[in-house]
Amino acid sequence: LANMNRPAAVEIVYECMRFLITHNPTNATLNKFTEELKKFEVNTLVRVCDATYDKAPVEKEGIQVLDWPFDDGAPPPTQIVDNWLKLLNTKFREQPGCCIAVHCVAGLGRKRRGAFNSKQLLYLEKYRPKMRLRFKDTNGHNCCVQ
Repeated sequence: LANMNRPAAVEIVYECMRFLITHNPTNATLNKFTEELKKFEVNTLVRVCDATYDKAPVEKEGIQVLDWPFDDGAPPPTQIVDNWLKLLNTKFREQPGCCIAVHCVAGLGRKRRGAFNSKQLLYLEKYRPKMRLRFKDTNGHNCCVQ
């Protein structure tokens, strides 16, 4: 029954960037969760919610875990957006095609119509890029994220 409440992981690929959007595991489901991260060749996991499981077993598998929590249903603070852009710039420049995983509390917004709330929509409407990320993919093509 617990697995029925957990949406499947979603892989997003854009040019030379790969992301895995996942559910929030528990200590009881951490082994299966870590195996899924390894299947997608994740090398960095970003937790944007309060920690609910021990990250040591994930890091033992060579996956860096970053804790950047912010309020559920709220847009990310400026510092987290800046950290995210720096992470993308570093990871995809050094390792084009690598995979970065992200999870929040439940991950329901990935599968559910109307999951974005008015605060999040307003944030997206007003968001303006601060920087561009440019790097080459494994085939020598340029990638750019704004």
